[in-house]
Amino acid sequence: MTDTNKSLAAPAHVGAIAPYQAGKPIDELAREFGLDPATIVKLASNENPLGMPASARAAMLEAASSLGRYPDPNGFDLKAALSARYGVPTDWITLGNGSNDILELVALALLERGTSAVYAQHSFAVYRLATQARGARHIVVPARDYGHDLDAMLAAIADDTRVVFIANPNNPTGTFLPAPRIQAFLEQVRARHGQRVVVVLDEAYNEYLDPELRFDSVAWVREFPNLVVSRSFSKAYGLAGLRVGFGTAQPALTDLLNRVRQPFNVNTLAQAAAVAALQDSEFLAQSYRVNKEGKDQLCRAFDALGLRYVPSYGNFVLVHVGDAPRINLELLKRGVIVRPVAGDGLPEWLRVSIGLPQENTRFITALTEILKAS
Repeated sequence: MTDTNKSLAAPAHVGAIAPYQAGKPIDELAREFGLDPATIVKLASNENPLGMPASARAAMLEAASSLGRYPDPNGFDLKAALSARYGVPTDWITLGNGSNDILELVALALLERGTSAVYAQHSFAVYRLATQARGARHIVVPARDYGHDLDAMLAAIADDTRVVFIANPNNPTGTFLPAPRIQAFLEQVRARHGQRVVVVLDEAYNEYLDPELRFDSVAWVREFPNLVVSRSFSKAYGLAGLRVGFGTAQPALTDLLNRVRQPFNVNTLAQAAAVAALQDSEFLAQSYRVNKEGKDQLCRAFDALGLRYVPSYGNFVLVHVGDAPRINLELLKRGVIVRPVAGDGLPEWLRVSIGLPQENTRFITALTEILKAS
């Protein structure tokens, strides 16, 4: 007979986790407001509005014939393709179920009670979640101009710090740190703390940077044995639904990550699609171009409406609208989904993913109507 007076014996730090809130799905909004799903525009989750590349779809369909077998646990073909692209040995690469998985693996391998992680205010929510799930201490450094204050983050590193998370470009604010500033930070961390503190450079939005801003962060991995660079196939490569990402680090760190990694964490279809997408330079260039034009479209509209926004280096724009809950609700009623970011400490702001031109226009028209009616 079950004793109903006994509660679940979960660790307190797990019970304190506020679960990640994903963007509202299209079908859920359609049910809630009686809308036609085909008319709904979703600009909430920083997805690629072009969808997945045809090359990846073809590779995925071909791989489907082998789904009766487990995936390659070591991701041989995908690691080989990544090794050729980035010029590092395959044993420097860890595959993840999205780059989110790489962040979790770092936390799982390095954090526990009695240790701490440093990350910036208004940075990616998973840093907080991954730290909390291990019972580690949070050192949240106040943002500077909605981005990372690297000097303050360096000063915040404590004796018990094991991990520093840096998002570049940053989500949800879209800010960007140029290469010299990050390199100087890495050198200072090494000089003060050696390899005791691991720096995670989260570059999920790297492919959206203008060419003159791009730099070879993977080359730093050769110089800094305490560095992990994580990348994603969910954004510019258009594979968000397949969940595939990777981390690059020297073998000692990679070995630790693989000790805690699930053996089949990247499925067969994701591996095949990622190999094809990595080689599809035409699709990647199109993704960059559509994003750049869409960003300009949104920013021009915000300027015309007199709205303040953070200049973005990703595939979204953070815009200040004042009464964000009300405006978000009015947008939902009109079939437009964007992302409230009150949970990131930005209660008066909305994050708007960049869509196709006609999707951006739907959002701009709806927002204009709402503001004029206020």
